[in-house]
Amino acid sequence: MPLAQYADPWQKMPMKEEAEGGAGSTEDMLVDDNEEKQDQEHNVTEYEIISVAAEGVVGKEKASPSQFELLKVLGQGSFGKVFLVRKIHGHDAGTLYAMKVLKKATLKVRDRMRTKMERDILVDVNHPFIVKLHYAFQTEGKLYLILDFLRGGDLFTRLSKEVMFTEEDVKFYLAELALALDHLHSLGIIYRDLKPENILLDADGHIKLTDFGLSKEAIEDKKAYSFCGTVEYMAPEVVNRRGHNHTADWWSYGVLMFEMLTGALPFQGQNRKDTMTMILKAKLGMPQFLSPEAQSLLRMLFKRNPQNRLGAGPDGVEEIKRHNFFASIDWEKLLKKQVPPPFKPAVTRDEDAFYFDTEFTSRTPRDSPGVPPSATAHELFRGFSFVAPCLLDEVTQGQAQQLDKVKEIQRRPLGKTTAFTDEYEIKEDIGLGSYSICKRCLHKSSGQEYAVKIIDRTKRDPAEEIEILLRYGNHPNIITLRDVYEAGNQVYLVTELMKGGELLDKILRQKFFSEREASAALQTITSAVDFLHKKGVVHRDLKPSNILYADDSGSPESLRICDFGFAKQLRAENGLLMTPCYTANFVAPEVLKRQGYDAACDIWSLGVLLYTMLSGRTPFAHGPNDTPSDILGRIGEGRFSLEGGNWDSVSPLAKEIVRLMLHVDPHKRPTASQVLNHRWISQRETLSSDHLKLSHQDIRQVKGAMAATYSALNTSPKMTLDHIGASKLAQRRGVKKLGSTAL
Repeated sequence: MPLAQYADPWQKMPMKEEAEGGAGSTEDMLVDDNEEKQDQEHNVTEYEIISVAAEGVVGKEKASPSQFELLKVLGQGSFGKVFLVRKIHGHDAGTLYAMKVLKKATLKVRDRMRTKMERDILVDVNHPFIVKLHYAFQTEGKLYLILDFLRGGDLFTRLSKEVMFTEEDVKFYLAELALALDHLHSLGIIYRDLKPENILLDADGHIKLTDFGLSKEAIEDKKAYSFCGTVEYMAPEVVNRRGHNHTADWWSYGVLMFEMLTGALPFQGQNRKDTMTMILKAKLGMPQFLSPEAQSLLRMLFKRNPQNRLGAGPDGVEEIKRHNFFASIDWEKLLKKQVPPPFKPAVTRDEDAFYFDTEFTSRTPRDSPGVPPSATAHELFRGFSFVAPCLLDEVTQGQAQQLDKVKEIQRRPLGKTTAFTDEYEIKEDIGLGSYSICKRCLHKSSGQEYAVKIIDRTKRDPAEEIEILLRYGNHPNIITLRDVYEAGNQVYLVTELMKGGELLDKILRQKFFSEREASAALQTITSAVDFLHKKGVVHRDLKPSNILYADDSGSPESLRICDFGFAKQLRAENGLLMTPCYTANFVAPEVLKRQGYDAACDIWSLGVLLYTMLSGRTPFAHGPNDTPSDILGRIGEGRFSLEGGNWDSVSPLAKEIVRLMLHVDPHKRPTASQVLNHRWISQRETLSSDHLKLSHQDIRQVKGAMAATYSALNTSPKMTLDHIGASKLAQRRGVKKLGSTAL
């Protein structure tokens, strides 16, 4: 669970300033003092497990730290850590949870109250889109909350990678969120800390609202006056401290909507004071690329008078659900989780934590002893212990099936719990990339040869690559992922071994190559690319070294597309990628110009490959003496020749398809399906079977051109995929992601 409130959220605004703001701003401290006085008056000692749950009696099962195996660190804040743990005893043995551990001695009075409030709220709520509390217990020095482990990470991470979402994505997340907030409001709870960091994704991609440390419970018709939350998401009535109720959450809901749709915040100044002034007075700048329905909903949520805000009326959330922006939502199906999410996290085994910051997951999990707090502080947490009622009874048939499912997942080939070197013997290097090294490896028990790609997670997050290979590696011409292992900052991807070498090397070694052979090879590769594009995936790095033969047969059927390190999953039909990457000669001009690009980039790269197969040379680098500016200039302008040399023997149809695939305008390039339907491929039997002669001079030119192209790109500014902390979203926060928000 996120630790936002335990990372000193008011470090930029000292408590002195809050006190000067008037009586309303001191509400937290007044509540803290009153609660401590009540604790002293009652003088009640704590029992290990007592009846504290409204849903059932607690006391039949004892929970303690010894019942949980520490697997990974998921996050860390000022006052504690969040671990991924596995239950090792009881009815739910084998189940994975997130364990939030807080040190009592480091919690100030205000933080103790908020921790207790969070625990009380989690006991009360029961909703499909709110994180579930399974256990709460304490030791002399620490507090423990055992929560759902949500494998998909948070929306912050996803938004940091993708900059903005499509309206359909946003509609789905906002709809589920609206139902979660309505449930809280129906219980008299104001959430007060809505932001992407506090919205998690489960294994199927559904949201779960988490982190209730700043929430306010049982206010009924009264107002709260605390100045709390994340400033950029605060409603005007929270900023001016005139009192707020649940309608403040709908303002924050609008801020979140704006951020997901645009990649920016609606109100953000140079500093905290400027931001608050903008929230109170600034005019909303509405991006015109948003649909009329989205603009309308935003305007109705951004009403500075809370009484006029959508969701504040007598119908509450029904006002929001009736808005035209949600016209396509079936709310009953949504509540039952019958609407498929736009993004489903892919994991190889249950305990994978690819969607969490490697700064934490690479650490060794340790739950160090806590320093005992003062007697008064310990008494404050009387009644803290809790066991979810569903865990107190005998194992039901459904629970048994769930445990069987967990065990079955752990038995799958991709559910390894052993170390990579326990099962494989590493052999020689077979490839080297910017963020990884590829080696041949031998499976110890079977003797079977495989390839292992070893990725440094401090340089690149492999989650997207793993997801794509898991989902689409069953295609006959896409490399198959066999196993995934983690060891600190290294991730091991075990794949089938490509024994036939690179496509282009094989062609050049032949010296003679016919158009029919080139057509068959291009058809096989383009069919795989077409499959990916129809699934919303672009490869973005289709250079010759990533197109290999699985065996020595030389058959087109044995070709595989490999290395999905730069691949990206799209959702919008015309969605443009926001993180440009490029490789050597196989670079579309719009990528060099740092513009967004889509699947047409892959077609452009295939065009470069086809050009080289037919001519024995690359289109934009002519030899080792080319300067970097020469090569990059030709790439940017799309200047290439189809005359002279081998081109004199190439058919007009072949030249036509090359010209189409290398068109500078991505909108004028054919799609993968259109390439497959081009007569040069669909009517291959009509092509000449005469062989094109590839001279030794051509081979040297190709190798020299490749070297010059790599050199040109090495001397040009790099466009790399940075760590999440380097994203504009993380920089805008002014803090490193997950440093104060875990889970």
